[in-house]
Amino acid sequence: MKSILLKTFLVVNLFFIYNCKAQTANDYITFYDDVVPKLSSIVSNKTQFYGQNFSIFHNELLSKQINIVSLGYGTKTDPGTKYYVLRLFFEDDDLWSIATDNSYQYPWVSITFQDEIPVQIKNMVLQNHGEWSNTFVQYFANMKIEKIEFVGMNGYNSTDNSLK
Repeated sequence: MKSILLKTFLVVNLFFIYNCKAQTANDYITFYDDVVPKLSSIVSNKTQFYGQNFSIFHNELLSKQINIVSLGYGTKTDPGTKYYVLRLFFEDDDLWSIATDNSYQYPWVSITFQDEIPVQIKNMVLQNHGEWSNTFVQYFANMKIEKIEFVGMNGYNSTDNSLK
């Protein structure tokens, strides 16, 4: 009886471990092949968002079922101290790690705003661990877009880093 119970326990654990495997390079490629065509459909019309509120661009992303996962911010010039640039990322940490380990491209969007992003963005990003939320949607909603650049859109294993 103990032998059967032990074997059953072992089989169940092996089944559980097999089904809980970590994400793989194939998972990243599937993600990339899903999100990049959706982003590419916006590239040719990106100038229509220039001078418009961020909320309009965000709604376009939502309509294409493109989910923002995390964000970053940056300066317009290097070196610079004033923040004008919002960076939007679409992959979670696990996928990001896979891409890094395999030297794959990360698709992301860089948005430069006409006006400076208030300095509290630093604390907001730290408090939220860089994770995108409705708080950020509202925070950027009425900021006017000056320029949009799409990055990492030339193939997951491409060495072409040109912007779109």
